[in-house]
Amino acid sequence: MKKRKNIITVAIDSPAAAGAGTQAKLIAKHYNLQHLDTGRIYRLIGKLKLENPKKFSLLLVKKKIKRIKIKDLNNKNLLSDKVATSAASVAKNKKIRNIVHNFQQKCAYCPPMKYAGSILDGRDIITVQIKDAMFKFFITASLETRAKRRFMEFKALKKKISYKEVLKSLKNRDKSDRKRKHGPLKKTKDSILINTTKLSKKRCFKKIKAIMDRKLKN
Repeated sequence: MKKRKNIITVAIDSPAAAGAGTQAKLIAKHYNLQHLDTGRIYRLIGKLKLENPKKFSLLLVKKKIKRIKIKDLNNKNLLSDKVATSAASVAKNKKIRNIVHNFQQKCAYCPPMKYAGSILDGRDIITVQIKDAMFKFFITASLETRAKRRFMEFKALKKKISYKEVLKSLKNRDKSDRKRKHGPLKKTKDSILINTTKLSKKRCFKKIKAIMDRKLKN
């Protein structure tokens, strides 16, 4: 794969509901970067498996990924619990992970010419996907803060779930992300820690922007 030269590459790793997705979108808009929420790719494949239980195969996955457009990943149907469960299942398949990895690499290093670069957020972006990213951020927040945020999101969607259930779910998700066999969630020594527990979206973005602007001006 031939990489585009002189582009901005941003990698973000974070636990669930830490605000990484929101910040990635703000950064992408400000610096004109192609944004990829990597977790959505597995959800798309998970949904594909649910819709084609008998015909599901690596060939079908390859065809889907080949035709995929970033805007396809914004489909609200990808956010269902069934899709999430299916996504977790397909993500364990090494051959599927390789297909997804190649797609992520293309998005990171060969974004369309209209973009100044790329930004990817997920769980193993810094440790696996783009180890040589120009900017590496590990965005986190306390478990309680993340649970409150996720609970409010569910409440807005009128989903019947208690705060305690959300808290327990995130706690289990954190444990799963940290201990998973492939690409476990962890902060690297060269990544910048951004704790959003006491930061508003605006203040968090300003903090990240200041860091990026200093380096881009040099």
